[in-house]
Amino acid sequence: MNIILYSATAALLLLSFVKDREKTRKALLKAWKAFENILPQFLVVILLVSLLLSLLDHRMILRIIGSESGWLGVLLAAIVGAVTLIPGFVAFPTAALLVNGGAGYMQIGAFISTLMMVGIVTLPVEMQYFGKKLALYRNALAFVFSFLVAFVIGQVMEAVV
Repeated sequence: MNIILYSATAALLLLSFVKDREKTRKALLKAWKAFENILPQFLVVILLVSLLLSLLDHRMILRIIGSESGWLGVLLAAIVGAVTLIPGFVAFPTAALLVNGGAGYMQIGAFISTLMMVGIVTLPVEMQYFGKKLALYRNALAFVFSFLVAFVIGQVMEAVV
């Protein structure tokens, strides 16, 4: 699948280059700048997760956020996701590392969904723009919804695996 995606990307880049060299060059420079901005955050989070995975043995990860940790693990993962501020492009590879390290699908589903939908860190800004009541209501609903997301992911992955 990766070969197909990379081949399609290369073909479309070549087509873009043939059609308008200057626009393609500008787009590639802009993409490189974005990559340079993203790389430090990405490396720090990957380093921290790798360090965490090396410090915690497989059994400890399974106890905390493994599939046998059950709803307590889902709750812990949801809380960590709600208070963490990680961009999506870093969160998904991090989730893959955690799953490969033994984390459960429901737990990672709760972590990612609260990470993307609940913003404890950004709550003051959200309150300023949307009002206290709406911001709290939205975050509370998103937090509760993350458990539904975790449950559905758990059911789907159980059926697949």
